[in-house]
Amino acid sequence: MCASNTESNAFSLVCMATCMYLISLLCLSTTEIFHAGVLTYSHCVCSFHGWSLPAGPSDIPLYDWKPSPSTPPGPHASALANGRNGFLFIQPGRLHSRSHGYTQTNRDHGKTSPSGIARVCISTDAVSCCVSQLSGQMVELFEACQQQSTDLERKELCRAQLQREIQRLFPLVRLYLAGSSLSGFGSRNSDADLCLVIQAAPVDQRNDAVYVLSLIQQLFYRLSYIERPQLIRAKVPILKFRDKVSGVEFDLNVNNTVGIRNTFLLRSYAYAERRVRPIILVVKRWARHHRINDASKGTLSSYTLVLMVLHYLQTLPEPVIPSLQNEYPECFSPSMDIHRVPEGPRDIPPYSSSNQASLGELLLGFLKYYTSVFRWDKQVISVREAKALPKSNSLEWRDKFICVEEPFDGTNTARAVHEKVKFDAIKAQFAESWQMLQLRKDLNFILPIRNTIQR
Repeated sequence: MCASNTESNAFSLVCMATCMYLISLLCLSTTEIFHAGVLTYSHCVCSFHGWSLPAGPSDIPLYDWKPSPSTPPGPHASALANGRNGFLFIQPGRLHSRSHGYTQTNRDHGKTSPSGIARVCISTDAVSCCVSQLSGQMVELFEACQQQSTDLERKELCRAQLQREIQRLFPLVRLYLAGSSLSGFGSRNSDADLCLVIQAAPVDQRNDAVYVLSLIQQLFYRLSYIERPQLIRAKVPILKFRDKVSGVEFDLNVNNTVGIRNTFLLRSYAYAERRVRPIILVVKRWARHHRINDASKGTLSSYTLVLMVLHYLQTLPEPVIPSLQNEYPECFSPSMDIHRVPEGPRDIPPYSSSNQASLGELLLGFLKYYTSVFRWDKQVISVREAKALPKSNSLEWRDKFICVEEPFDGTNTARAVHEKVKFDAIKAQFAESWQMLQLRKDLNFILPIRNTIQR
């Protein structure tokens, strides 16, 4: 009965918007017709199924896309010294840490090894020369490929302009930058995710979200700096388009708010400990090189890979990072108003870890963990709890090859891996890379650095 009423209301809503649109044909120009139809829909959709848009711009905080925690001086103050607004933006030749077992030296002296990889000097006796070479290669790759602050600023400029355009149709909506571009785990060529928040409650993605995106698609056709707006009907529908000015490809969704929550959670992990971003960028590049980083083809999404690395760093005998959701539950509450999520982690200080392993050691440990320690058939990866949970018989985990818990809604982020042949290929790649790396201690044997940097 409820489903029938919902379909009837949806049909009535569409008919109303269509009728108003047709009536306006009699007296409006082409541009005016479009705006009249959209505004009619916007007015109707606010009350459809009890939807409630924010009361007004003055009632919600400004979108702070560059949150700046107030971190007091401490053991990790130097890790934030060259950042802006309290966040670390590592510049070429600036990633130094004797305690972590690597020091970049070639950029100061213009020296490179015969292979073109930076020479690295090491002052920690516990780390071998080979592992320090591996750490240096990871630093080299990270510094060359990490997203620069200027890249992020270009994406933000486009977001701000698009929000102004969309607010001409839906005055009270908010547009958020999300995903790896803002979390700190993006590279220079990363696409950008945008989330259009139109209400606090969930949105019917199959019908209402598609309709909103189709209206925005028509708007984008009229914007000279936007090209190729394409509506993709998926479980969470998206509007794909390219910004001609920045050259960035964007994916726009409607009310997929869990993406905003996990973006600011991951951003907090990215800047809590200075080794997190380099190892994650290297792992993502490694997985892409070996073709196990494409959820559309039944392998691992980049988001899943990030959670896998964070889980490993949390579960070491001496953790590199903690569970931020456990230690600061008020900052990452799933019930927090979505417009206040960017402010949530503002005052979280850097984490002081007693684990002094080098990047090379951590990469070796990561590959070993998923080769011979983690039990794929019996365990669930949980960053929320900072441990491996026992695999239950619930529908979310039953008969799944890889189980990775989404930190906020508890779904399986690795559900795309549903073929045994793909699962076996993923496991085999972990095992093969670990064996090669522990023998050679050279990143080139599992990821051609020069080719990767050039891309």
